[in-house]
Amino acid sequence: MRFYPKEKNVGSWDRGVRLVVGPVLVLVGIAAALGMIALAPVLIVVSLVVGAVLTVTGLTQKCPMNRLLGINTYKGEPLREDAETEPTERPA
Repeated sequence: MRFYPKEKNVGSWDRGVRLVVGPVLVLVGIAAALGMIALAPVLIVVSLVVGAVLTVTGLTQKCPMNRLLGINTYKGEPLREDAETEPTERPA
């Protein structure tokens, strides 16, 4: 069983939330690590890790947790990266 999904499973609204919240959490973690914000060391690490995961899953539109839970918010045509496309013939 593959952990990382082959098909997209993160849709438009879900992707938008991830692409806003993820970078914000990364910036909060960086600011806390530099001493600009007072946070416990554990919260700094959690903020950085969760922010990075949300950002990557938002960019790739593939989330292993969604796959494990059976959630699919992607409404487009399922795309497979390993599928070969057949060339279409042009009429003569």
